Amino acid sequence: MSEPGERENAARFERGLNVLGSIIAPATLLGALLFYFGYVSSRAQYDYFGIDVDVIGLNTQDYVMRSPQPLLVPLLVFALVGAALIAWHAQIRRRSSRSGFAVAGRRGVVVGLGILAVGLILLFAYPLLAEWDYYPLVTPLIVALGGAIAAYCVGTVRFLARETGVGHRPPTGVVVLLWAAVAACVFWATATVAQWSGLGLAQQQARAPDNLPSVIVDTEQRLFLPDEARVSETALPALADETFRFRYWGLRLLIVGDDRMFLIPNAWDNHNTTLVLPLDGSVRLQFQFRNLEP
Repeated sequence: MSEPGERENAARFERGLNVLGSIIAPATLLGALLFYFGYVSSRAQYDYFGIDVDVIGLNTQDYVMRSPQPLLVPLLVFALVGAALIAWHAQIRRRSSRSGFAVAGRRGVVVGLGILAVGLILLFAYPLLAEWDYYPLVTPLIVALGGAIAAYCVGTVRFLARETGVGHRPPTGVVVLLWAAVAACVFWATATVAQWSGLGLAQQQARAPDNLPSVIVDTEQRLFLPDEARVSETALPALADETFRFRYWGLRLLIVGDDRMFLIPNAWDNHNTTLVLPLDGSVRLQFQFRNLEP
């Protein structure tokens, strides 16, 4: 039969899961998180091509559909780390009755607070370290690591003090606030990964534009594209019933917005521009087949 302490721990764990479920379950919260990370990733992706993502006209569903790509790696890491920590936690609680464990818990609090102090130094040193590429990832991870160690060890000290009736029990609010700081830093780090994911996707598209649909554009007026774009221009025959006068090759469809499409040249150059054309009948489009035999 299970001991009273074990039953109490199981009941406490079940209550914690219920509270966690009541927070995560609402679809609005989950949808808001998916929207945010999809927006952050898309903003970084299209900013690479000089486009403000708000100009494209994507809706909430579009951003939610784009969120799995930047969230795949963070969710996988969180799942694996979480599983390892749960198993570790079970081992610690089984050995918590051994002598000297309370001392180890207090030492863990000191270690966690030390790591947290390093993270806070990095946080306040932002004006000096803002140009460091890895700052927005390293800083929140260090703060989260220190806060998690400190919060867990403080919670362990509280648990041992309650079980043995010996020693000081730190306030519950300290643990709650430390875990809140950890959650905020994890959110920050995940947003950074989403931003880097969008930038990496944009760079991949720039390196291999052949993966994007190839478009032939006929226009009524000349587009006057820069020479660096290396887009071919041909004047169409001036027929009485023909309103389109110019044809352009070497363009790739980047994305279609609400009422316009965004095209980039077939070859990347830092002087290139993104061509924005309306979808109102003033241009004629032809999409070329993939160069793959059936």
